[in-house]
Amino acid sequence: MQLDLLPSRADSAAANMAADFLLLKRYSNKNYARFRAYSWHRPAFTFGYAQKIAWVRENLPDDALAGISPELVRRPTGGGLVDHRDDWTYALVLPRGHALESAPAPASYRAVHTALAQALTTLGQPAMLQERGPALPLEAGDALSGGFSSEPQVRRQAGPTVCFTRPEFADVIHPKTGVKIAGAAQKRTKEGLLFQGSVLRAAAPALVDWDAFHSVFTSALAAVLGLPFADAPWPDFPDGESEALTEHYASAEWREAR
Repeated sequence: MQLDLLPSRADSAAANMAADFLLLKRYSNKNYARFRAYSWHRPAFTFGYAQKIAWVRENLPDDALAGISPELVRRPTGGGLVDHRDDWTYALVLPRGHALESAPAPASYRAVHTALAQALTTLGQPAMLQERGPALPLEAGDALSGGFSSEPQVRRQAGPTVCFTRPEFADVIHPKTGVKIAGAAQKRTKEGLLFQGSVLRAAAPALVDWDAFHSVFTSALAAVLGLPFADAPWPDFPDGESEALTEHYASAEWREAR
């Protein structure tokens, strides 16, 4: 097993969600972990699989409704409402057979954020993990699964959240101010674990070279995962599948499902 580092890409919000899901479901080398960083063609917000669309619309920031209308897409993972207008976004897939793929959700969340905090600190941006918090980020469908937290200091989230308004358990924060720098959401399926993460650029002002961050973070991530890593080409998915899934994520039926 190794960690494949895929090319960075910019796309629509729906296409980005489709790409992440295909990396989970249709990657040709199913025994390899895979990582990608990506950006957005236009202002975008994503929200967790279980969120109510009415609540999401009510909680969009006022400035998001001025000028160009943002893309609004439901993610395949859980979690809250995320503003992608000034973030560094990434996705990680761990295949079946990796120890963290089958570990409790807090363990996988902590492991990835440990690598991320190490990378930030290496590049001069102070960072640490939030050890206690009012909530634990949910996986998609977790409300139906009976829960997963085994840590007594962490209680279940009582309702939807706007990401970056408050740190939650094992989020990456500034050690002095407590400002949230990075958060994420997860989804487990029979194919593996999909981890979708976001780093708020404004919360990491000491970090000026994001290409260097990509390099240092992926190296730290590979070390935490215990895997060798190498650059890999963008995979070829079955004909028409990417386009069809992009249409699905862009559809009103998916966005308005709850």
